[in-house]
Amino acid sequence: MSVETAALWLGFSGLIAFLLLIDLKLISNRSTEMTVRAALGWSSMWIGAALLFSSGVFVFGGTEKGFQFLTGYVIEKSLSIDNLFVFLVIFSYFSVPQTIRPKALTWGIIGALFMRLAFILAGAALLDAFHWVIFVFGGFLLLTAFKLAREADSEVHPEKNLLLRGLRRVMPVSSEFHGTDFFLKQDGRLWATPFLVTMAVIASTDLVFALDSIPAIFAITEDPFIVYTSNAFAILGMRALFFALAGVMGYFVYLRQALVLILGFVGLKMIASEWYEVSIGVSLGYVFGVLAVAIVASFLVQRRGSAASEKARGESAD
Repeated sequence: MSVETAALWLGFSGLIAFLLLIDLKLISNRSTEMTVRAALGWSSMWIGAALLFSSGVFVFGGTEKGFQFLTGYVIEKSLSIDNLFVFLVIFSYFSVPQTIRPKALTWGIIGALFMRLAFILAGAALLDAFHWVIFVFGGFLLLTAFKLAREADSEVHPEKNLLLRGLRRVMPVSSEFHGTDFFLKQDGRLWATPFLVTMAVIASTDLVFALDSIPAIFAITEDPFIVYTSNAFAILGMRALFFALAGVMGYFVYLRQALVLILGFVGLKMIASEWYEVSIGVSLGYVFGVLAVAIVASFLVQRRGSAASEKARGESAD
């Protein structure tokens, strides 16, 4: 690694640490749940920060690198939204109090950053040493897309998590939260708190999503710096996005279907890259197009459902 490359990585890591500090101080240290309006405002700010960074990539890295960052960011942001839907299910299942949910998200997001960095470095090393790994990554993405297509309407079952089962066999778990404490002493024994159990399930969820998302971004670019920066900006602001989604999650009817099409596309792109190179412009246009269609279709379905509900209420009143 050259001095310039090392300085670039260190500089970006410092920037992410600074932004995380802002997020922690201004968002996580709250005693009440964030409103949807405030959450949407914060989410817009973090998206704006990513777009501002992308402009720097365009200026200093060139058009190709700039489009690679944008495409990777959009894909990873879409996957992070699906990740947050799972977080909502986990929090509801364990009845996590609203006052400590921001803290739980903090731990989850920091863990996700370190997990993705480890997978990115490992993936880059594998691709550099064994080019055929690109076909493995592509096949994995196709399997992930197939799995999402089959489970698009299924429910998440945290109680079936292997890590949770293992923890309950090792030590007893208390029935009540004690703030954000992981352990407590009771009857002369060490007990795990529901907060520790929740974080264990979230950590395993982060691992699964990292396994899905890293091959997806390597289908767009093999530049580790672009891979990591797009992932880092997609993860930043997930706490605010969580509270925004909690209020508007009903509008994302076709998110899973959009992810199936996107992951299937990048998987095929990865496998075919040895014989045919899909331009980054086509990739970006496809990803934006699929997401746009999914958003519009979701809005129309919700609007039609609302109209039908109002008509039914009107007929009942008559």
